[in-house]
Amino acid sequence: MPLIRVPSAYRPVLANRLFRRLTLGFGVSYLGDGMSFVAVAWLAIELAPQGSVGLWVGAAVAASTLPGVVGALAFGRLLRRVPAKRLLLADNALRCVLLGAVPLCWLAGLLSLPLYVTLLALSSLLHAWGSAGKFTLLAELLPGEQRLAANTLLSSLTLAATIAGPAIAGVLVTYMDAALVLGLDALTYAFLAVLVVRTRLPERDPDAHVSPAGPLPDSDPDTHVSPVDRAAARGGLALLRSHPELFGLLALTWFFNFLYGPVEVALPLHVTGDLHAPGTLLGLYWMLFGIGAMLGGLATGALRHLPLWPVTIGVVIGWGLCLLPFWFDVPVPVTVAGFALGGMIYGPFVALSVTLMQAKAPPQHLTAMLAARSAVLLTASPIGTALGGPLTSALGPRPTLGSSGLATVALGLVAGTLLLVFRRRKKPSP
Repeated sequence: MPLIRVPSAYRPVLANRLFRRLTLGFGVSYLGDGMSFVAVAWLAIELAPQGSVGLWVGAAVAASTLPGVVGALAFGRLLRRVPAKRLLLADNALRCVLLGAVPLCWLAGLLSLPLYVTLLALSSLLHAWGSAGKFTLLAELLPGEQRLAANTLLSSLTLAATIAGPAIAGVLVTYMDAALVLGLDALTYAFLAVLVVRTRLPERDPDAHVSPAGPLPDSDPDTHVSPVDRAAARGGLALLRSHPELFGLLALTWFFNFLYGPVEVALPLHVTGDLHAPGTLLGLYWMLFGIGAMLGGLATGALRHLPLWPVTIGVVIGWGLCLLPFWFDVPVPVTVAGFALGGMIYGPFVALSVTLMQAKAPPQHLTAMLAARSAVLLTASPIGTALGGPLTSALGPRPTLGSSGLATVALGLVAGTLLLVFRRRKKPSP
């Protein structure tokens, strides 16, 4: 397609040859992750004995995400000075090797549930640092005015993978085996790693380079040592705490993801329990959500000079409102349409929140801050999903979905109020 047909906001980004090459690798890797979204739980179901399926499925899903928090904290001193490209390569290599070991052990007849969960856990240890490396590369490759469009393109690729990946995995686990699907995911990480290795990034001025963690200035008594520098030396989380606006954004994102977690439990049970419908209806919900999210994300990225904070809070409130119809006994097309609209509203959130971080954080500390952000956020959705089980059992699927929506609306209103208070305090008195 000629470049002239591309929306103007995306033309400078897509004109960057290095960005296009990396985006190809990210897109293939995202597709593999979309397939693993189904395969991780499916393989646990196949391996688990009757009566403990839920326990092992929960353990497998948690193992595929939560150890990233441990890795972000445990390897902070070792990795916070490593260049972004090497962080991304290390994460890809680890995931490729350990996810690739799953089908090999399965073919050899050695794959037990404890081994499976262990391989998943080890494969995700560097996930926070890999994510930080990815977004730091974008910040290094592109000027500030192009980052929202770039982040939106990557976010839209992720959402496209949530449409295509589970659909492909559903066919593959039917005619192949879930372990082999995880092997395909491992190959996508190998593909991305090869592209990253073959990508020569622009040379940076060594005198202008500051490590991601931010070394302390020289011990000259006349040298000004800012609070940010000292906080950065203590790590990414300390850096976030020293910036109230960034810390507030992290808190908003965490609770937003946390309140989304119960949806992944309650929606399938709503389809099977409340509606007594087949799995095709569940697929329709998620497919339309993904399509809406991709369209909403691309539309937002094509706009310029967005008021990032108000739009981000508006996304939170809008998504919560779209869940409220589930609370009532409305026709299925109403909730299907609401979920699709919710996807369109939800889609831009990741790009908006990352762009806010990139805009507000000191550039020399961006990797450490993004790694801390990824580590903290890795806990949100899994904890929300774990809470979704007891909530759905106690309240039922429909009230759980509605309660998630109501709590999300309240979260957005509180965030909006705090933002107004913060800006009024920050405004100088006349």
